[in-house]
Amino acid sequence: MYELSPKDLLKQARNVYTQKEIADYIGRDVRTVKRWEVNEGGPPKYAAHGLQQLVIPLSSESSSHSDFTFIDLFAGIGGIRMGFESVGGKCVFTSEWNKYAVKTYSENFPMDHPVQGDITEIHENDVPDHDLLLAGFPCQPFSIAGVSKKNSMGRSHGFDCDTQGTLFFDIERIIREKQPKAFLLENVKNLKSHDKGNTFRVIKRTLEDDLGYEVYPMVIDAKGFVPQHRERIYIVGFRKDVGFSWDLFKKPDVSATSMADILHPEDGTEVFDDGSQWIQTDGGLVNPKYTLSDKLWTYLFDYAAKHKAKGNGFGYGMVKPDDTARTLSARYYKDGSEILVYQGEDKNPRRLTPRECARLMGYPDSFKIPVSDTQAYKQFGNSVAVPVIREVARIMKPYIIASKEEDVEDRQYRLFG
Repeated sequence: MYELSPKDLLKQARNVYTQKEIADYIGRDVRTVKRWEVNEGGPPKYAAHGLQQLVIPLSSESSSHSDFTFIDLFAGIGGIRMGFESVGGKCVFTSEWNKYAVKTYSENFPMDHPVQGDITEIHENDVPDHDLLLAGFPCQPFSIAGVSKKNSMGRSHGFDCDTQGTLFFDIERIIREKQPKAFLLENVKNLKSHDKGNTFRVIKRTLEDDLGYEVYPMVIDAKGFVPQHRERIYIVGFRKDVGFSWDLFKKPDVSATSMADILHPEDGTEVFDDGSQWIQTDGGLVNPKYTLSDKLWTYLFDYAAKHKAKGNGFGYGMVKPDDTARTLSARYYKDGSEILVYQGEDKNPRRLTPRECARLMGYPDSFKIPVSDTQAYKQFGNSVAVPVIREVARIMKPYIIASKEEDVEDRQYRLFG
């Protein structure tokens, strides 16, 4: 297993806790923790146990029975993990490099393992054995927005991208070494058409011909699961032909949800225990800070009008309670233009609050949001629609279990004939 040094343990703890919180937990003063942080050698070895208990809290839930094990790569804030835990899976390894995402992830999942950082620096032998590999690998090199941005900057994208695009090959080397029974890869819909289909052909050929898996791709729109038009490609793979079929996937009616299901009611009935500033305590109205300024609203209105006159579709997206939203993106923090909430003719529209973004992605209200609004918008814009993942997990589970049982029977046959 991949073990952390005292210095790395302290770094992990600081992703979530303040220096004072760490000092109080391990029985030291704040000055000592500060000194450990600046010292090249980090904390002394005797501090490792206390730090480890802080980073890896003991949990009866984590030690309970599980139907299968999985690893969570490019984990983000844990949306894919949440879906597969809901059907009886147990996470045994997590990798996520963004410190703000790690903070949110760590606040929401009781773990018996630390969150590892950059997957490119982790050797595949240090990844534990697992039944299922999950990876929502970075999509910017393949998304329409990502490709347009890189083209305008004269930079490469997809498999020519020297950073995120090649992260698929970290998935490949782990699958090759650990041979999980199954995997689920998630990415933007545009992955299938990127570079005239060449990128997807490389991925599919690698998974099928090089690694020997049966591969089942499917593009799914989250509309109906959540009130958001969000198309993503889900690539399911099994080491053996188990007869998996997407025909078992149950998609709700597209009108099953609307923005009314996720918007703050603004009638005083909603109360938050975490002291959030999303709504005002007096009357329950959404905090005015989420309403667009006159300057920003005028800019967005004029920008949309200019492009409409040219016959283009560029502009803001306005929603009312009965509507479905556009796709929430990681750039939502900039101006909120893709999803603006109508507040009446005499009032500027507003952004969604971070809690509304969480709901739009299918996260329960119990999900903690311990980061700034800017980071929260980025995190939910980069995340997955949890109800979609839950349904994918539901139809994959029987085949994962069947693969496990078949492996046991094969081993018994080899041993006893």
